[in-house]
Amino acid sequence: MAEVVELLTELRSRKWVLYVFGPHDGPDLVAAVFQWPTCADVLILRGEDEASAYRVPTFPGTDVFTPDFVSWQYHASAAWALRAVLTLDPPGHPRAPMAVLRPAAGCVVRSSCVAW
Repeated sequence: MAEVVELLTELRSRKWVLYVFGPHDGPDLVAAVFQWPTCADVLILRGEDEASAYRVPTFPGTDVFTPDFVSWQYHASAAWALRAVLTLDPPGHPRAPMAVLRPAAGCVVRSSCVAW
């Protein structure tokens, strides 16, 4: 758990926006978003052993928590998903993901949230 806290601190230092889904004192899940000009990187933490990270192309009106398609996705424990999304190459980089993928169920959030 200490590693997850350390990685979340790194995520916040990089100016990601955190969202809390459910009650603030006992959330159903916590998500984080980093908005690029043409896409967003998203992290969804459902628990220490269940997390998803993905990059979603953004257009006007895109809801990053209910993507129709993604260009990259990763589903693992919180620590591994955090590591993966924090090391993802930025858009435009030669190694940046460019695929068009159907998002797995872990990429979808069907609940209201509060920005943190």
